[in-house]
Amino acid sequence: MLKKADRHHISLLPGLFQERALLNRNYLFSLDSTCLLQNFYLEAGIVMPGLQVVDDPALAKLHWGWEAPICHLRGHFLGHWLSAAAAFCASENDIELKAKLDKIINELARCQQLNGGQWIGSIPEKYFDMIARDQYVWSPQYVMHKTVMGLTDTYKFTGNQTALDVVSRLADWYMRWTDEMLKRNPDAIYKGEQGGMLEVWTDLYSITGDEKYMTLALRYSKNHVFDILDKGGDALTYDHSNAGIPLAHGCARMYEVTGDEIWKKRTEAFYKCAVTDRGHYATSGVNSGEFWIMPHMPGRFLGNNNQEFCTVYNLVRTADYLYKWTGNTEYADYIERCLYNGFLAQQNSVTGMPTYFLPLKQGSKKKWGSKTHDFWCCHGTMVQAQTLYNDLIYFTDKNKLYISQYIPSKADINISSATLHIRQTTDMKNYNSQTFFDEHSDGTMSRWSIKFNIDCDKKVPLTLSFRLPKWAKSQVTVIINNIPANYTVENGYINISKTWENDTVSILFGSEIKMERLEDMPYLAAAVDGPIVLAGMIDKDCSLRGDFNNPESIFVPQIEHTYGTFPWKQNEYITKGQPENITFKPLYDVTDETYTVYFSEKTSPNN
Repeated sequence: MLKKADRHHISLLPGLFQERALLNRNYLFSLDSTCLLQNFYLEAGIVMPGLQVVDDPALAKLHWGWEAPICHLRGHFLGHWLSAAAAFCASENDIELKAKLDKIINELARCQQLNGGQWIGSIPEKYFDMIARDQYVWSPQYVMHKTVMGLTDTYKFTGNQTALDVVSRLADWYMRWTDEMLKRNPDAIYKGEQGGMLEVWTDLYSITGDEKYMTLALRYSKNHVFDILDKGGDALTYDHSNAGIPLAHGCARMYEVTGDEIWKKRTEAFYKCAVTDRGHYATSGVNSGEFWIMPHMPGRFLGNNNQEFCTVYNLVRTADYLYKWTGNTEYADYIERCLYNGFLAQQNSVTGMPTYFLPLKQGSKKKWGSKTHDFWCCHGTMVQAQTLYNDLIYFTDKNKLYISQYIPSKADINISSATLHIRQTTDMKNYNSQTFFDEHSDGTMSRWSIKFNIDCDKKVPLTLSFRLPKWAKSQVTVIINNIPANYTVENGYINISKTWENDTVSILFGSEIKMERLEDMPYLAAAVDGPIVLAGMIDKDCSLRGDFNNPESIFVPQIEHTYGTFPWKQNEYITKGQPENITFKPLYDVTDETYTVYFSEKTSPNN
């Protein structure tokens, strides 16, 4: 099992991912604390200034959408906010955001005391009595899971003791409620979208060693999905996707904490059923609406509601567990595809807002959320997603350092009784560095020209293992200290073994456009440049004339100087030889334009 590098010692450097992470941070900080707490205040009987606007309720200073006081899911977003803010503070030492986080935790503690000392909910306790009586309530345990998650992450990432105290008292409430349900209606424990509870209780047991958390975890450890997976069946097709994936996270944490192989097998079986055996769109999506599509039938489900973002985020977390256990690059490649075509493509590059779904039919437009009037489930997972990058890059195993994702960053990593300082950047002219005249030494302009500066506090022999992306062309250039290097390739990694002290490694991965066909409709294909899905700027169904097996016959790079993260425009193309030539650009760069991802192949003028 690999060990994650400590996110407290990893920071993002200038680049696309840092830009999006900072956009997200600014959104987190901009939200009014009273509004974030509004539903907790209401449950605790705290009157908020400005709430009672008799003449015009629209003037009330509140968050709306799924956070509105009339919504059953009200308050779920604060849990996501806590987790995201805590994770960002852990990596970037953001004093302002940390102060805001601490204040909100203190207010939650106040609400808990006003509620009697245990319950800390944005929804009424009576919702749990209602599900015990088999009355419908929209996912109360989903809401409470977010609160438990947010409090747990706040303690885990920032050491806030008050957060742990609050969640401990809430766990006492859950012990009492589940005690009652075991006698009265055991099925109630599994109602209200409770999939995430297994993970958070197990996580809290791992953190504290308190047996009450393992007791709660075991009370949430049974599910019909597990029974089907144990028998090798398809537990997912046509089922609600995001309600199920947290079950895999719970299995993963149970395996890590207990060592029981059954939990590992269930995690692996879930991913196999969700991704490997199902297939996915070029973007990584597996949804139609909020539900799993049929295996190997993606074309049949092309529409306006593909790729729910919650599903993308939570499948990345599942793949991350599996990668950590195995080092298998299959999982890292999948994560990379999700990052570019989910995390980035479903976040507005200007406002930071999410899109619930990623439409993939011809002539699509993204529908963006607003800052205070929606708060969908995907709104919450998006703010967490933009803090996850730090956790996905560096891993260690004895005397080996794994570089899993190519994201500009710096890290201080303890390995082989030494501290290694690594700095990963794009090895080309960067506007921010004020180096204006030299690109890569051979004239190549590519985001996949990557430089690693490595400094150690003492000489240390170890192996650096760089993931060899599945999309990379066979020829890879590796330079160490300006000298072509010897390396080996094994199990999907470029391995360089030497004694390190003060060294520079430069790697250039060759990439090319490939047309990825739909399994059930192979005449439809998406253009993918490395891991990046390209979108054609056209508002209708359209064929491309040429051979999809030879994309160079169709696409010509468009090179233009900019003053952004990449000073030369990356991954943009225009078609050639078409009745109407089309501009293609990364799907993550599309904001309000109409676009098409899948195009039909026209091999001759007559077909």
